[in-house]
Amino acid sequence: MNEFVIKNYTKAELAMMFFPDSQPRTAVRHLMSWIKRNRAISKYFEEHEHNPFSKFFTSREVRVIIDNLGEP
Repeated sequence: MNEFVIKNYTKAELAMMFFPDSQPRTAVRHLMSWIKRNRAISKYFEEHEHNPFSKFFTSREVRVIIDNLGEP
């Protein structure tokens, strides 16, 4: 198994790692749903003004996601 790398990812890229059997659009919806339900991630995104229309997660956002949801 490859070690997960913290870096910038498109939302679809990261979502497909969590939901490999889904279509990219569906995977992104599922991941964003998990993120919205997780208070720590939601708070971080709110405090750091994450643009919900962005197609990317920064490496810092990826770190927060992985710290709270675990590696895909």
